[in-house]
Parts: sequence; structure tokens; C-alpha cells
Amino acid sequence: MERSITLGGTPFGLLGDEVKLGAVAPDFVVQTKEMKDCTRNDFAGKTLILCAIPSVYTGVCDVEIRRFNEEATKLEDTVILAVSMDLPMAQQSWCGAAGVENVVLASDHRTGSFGMAFGCLIESGPFERMFSRAVFVVGPDGKLAHVEYVGEVGDLPDYGAALAATRALTS
Repeated sequence: MERSITLGGTPFGLLGDEVKLGAVAPDFVVQTKEMKDCTRNDFAGKTLILCAIPSVYTGVCDVEIRRFNEEATKLEDTVILAVSMDLPMAQQSWCGAAGVENVVLASDHRTGSFGMAFGCLIESGPFERMFSRAVFVVGPDGKLAHVEYVGEVGDLPDYGAALAATRALTS
């Protein structure tokens, strides 16, 4: 296993290459909860916070997306996109029940292109073909201004670091 994360302390490998700070963010095609294709280019000229999450129906992901939903109202020229392997209809249902309106949810269920491009697709175990938890901040120039791969799936990301990187791009 080259790259891995842990789930309850047990390591599981990741597919795809780790992205690097300062590099151009990889392209991807995901499907929004409204069943429309969405790519990195749809956010050109804006700051983009990308959250890779295992599933909106896990407690930690629920907390993470609700927190980013609150933070989104304080950020200028920024879009927060949370991507998982959950089906778009499930994401839509969860958003309605959770009252999440400021985070765009998208699904990589068709191809796994986002997970592979950003190196966060879990290759085996109970979360196989789901994402490890990760947060990426992409500047208006398309370059990665923040990269965080959370080592333990059950841990929350460093909100402060992601938000500081975002504010540095938008101030």
C-alpha cells in the first residue's frame, strides 16, 4: 500500500495521485444533486473549496458540511463543492432535510474521476469506492492554495487552515 488513510485505526489504500500545493487543480466531471454535469471549469474565476467526503449520511460528514454551509455565508466570491459517491437523489434528500443551501453537493458515482484525480478514492475495505476525507482550496487562477488529506476518516478537517487559505485569495 503506497498511500493510505485509516478507518478506526486500520489502514486502507488510496487510488490516484496526491495533488500538490501550487499545482493546477485536476479536471473532473461530477453530477450535481440536480443531475447536471459539473466540472472545475464551471467555477473559473472564483475561489473553490472542494470537500471530498465519504457520505453525507455519516455523522462526521454531516457535521463537516453543516459547518461549511455556515462558513459559506461569510466568504466572498467563493463556492463550496462537497463531492461524494452518494447518488444525486440521496444528496438532494439529505440537503433538504439538513437545510443545507450554501454548499453545492455533487456525486462522482458514475466514473470516480474526481476521486482518482484528487487521490482520495479508497481502494478496499468497508469504504471501498468511497472517498477519504480531504479539503482542497482552488484559487481563481485554478491553482491549489490548500491541500489537506485527513489521515483518519472519522476526523474532521482543519477548517481554520482551509478558511485562512480561502480568505487570503479573496481579500
